[in-house]
Amino acid sequence: MTHQYPALTAEQKKELSDIALRIVAPGKGILAADESVGSMAKRLNQIGVENTEENRRLYRQILFSADSRVKKCIGGVIFFHETMYQKADDGTPFVQMIKDKGIVVGIKVDKGVVPLAGTDGETTTQGLDGLSERCAQYKKDGADFAKWRCVLKISDNTPSALAIMENANVLARYASICQQNGIVPIVEPEILPDGDHDLKRCQYVTEKVLAAVYKALSDHHVYLEGTLLKPNMVTPGHSCPTKYSPEEIAMATVTALRRTVPPAVPGVTFLSGGQSEEEASINLNAINTCPLVRPWALTFSYGRALQASALSAWRGQRDNATAATEEFVKRAEVMAMGPLQERDAEVLRLLGWWGHRGLCPHGRGYAGGCAPWDRGWRELCPTG
Repeated sequence: MTHQYPALTAEQKKELSDIALRIVAPGKGILAADESVGSMAKRLNQIGVENTEENRRLYRQILFSADSRVKKCIGGVIFFHETMYQKADDGTPFVQMIKDKGIVVGIKVDKGVVPLAGTDGETTTQGLDGLSERCAQYKKDGADFAKWRCVLKISDNTPSALAIMENANVLARYASICQQNGIVPIVEPEILPDGDHDLKRCQYVTEKVLAAVYKALSDHHVYLEGTLLKPNMVTPGHSCPTKYSPEEIAMATVTALRRTVPPAVPGVTFLSGGQSEEEASINLNAINTCPLVRPWALTFSYGRALQASALSAWRGQRDNATAATEEFVKRAEVMAMGPLQERDAEVLRLLGWWGHRGLCPHGRGYAGGCAPWDRGWRELCPTG
């Protein structure tokens, strides 16, 4: 018989829940500006800019200088350690710039992936040592949420049971440590889009991974109302010969979430996973108009998909800074349109009834051939 010992006080739970809800308030998502020095090198090299600390600071300043329009569509910003302690040209700390807009500050706390011995090139994520002390310091320095990324891949032999279990437990331990320090953990079990797997295979693997993650979170007594999930959308592998519509991707994604993610979780903040700005926006919109009941906020936690246009507009030139900031704001406003899709209570009630009765949205059953959902409802419906 298991026994429960109080891990968090009522006050701690309320603080965590309030932070999570602020981040995923209606129409808001997350700007992931937590690229490591190595990742920033790839971004800057694409536009012919040297990867120096000053150039990284100038680029982050472009994003953080956005005007008040951005606070309507960005609920949180994830910082990298270096960025957390940088300042704007006028001496204002970046953290203060974000807080002054009413946006929640977050911090990446993992130390990167390392090989998982005995597997087919699989990995786990390091950084648990000293995490509690780092979280306590980040909390003092203005951070209220954190991110930790684990990575899994799909192939004939992967993900293995060992990789799924190990990464789920690492995420759960990280989440527990964060909550003990008043920080909302974003749980990110990313399934890479590399490979030729189809949509059905990705959905199956996503469900197995998320089920293991939430089992581990339960085992570690993590307070779900004070967490957020950052998963991949369910998409085919980049080399898959079959092309799927946004509606099919949305149906597979929401179905996988409904089967694994408890309604207690306040929000799901999707990673872009190599999608273009347009793809990430279209698929997020389709997910938020998918005819299935969705008990969580479904929004974005995008890096490249929010920044690509701004990066191209900037190209390392100070004279281009204003134009680059405007590109970022425009892209953020477009992304925020997905989570703002109307949810009529009566429609949701009816959709829940349809789902249990095994009917398509038009009540014709799976054989009714209701475009564009004919394939989706037959193959991907929760009752299918």
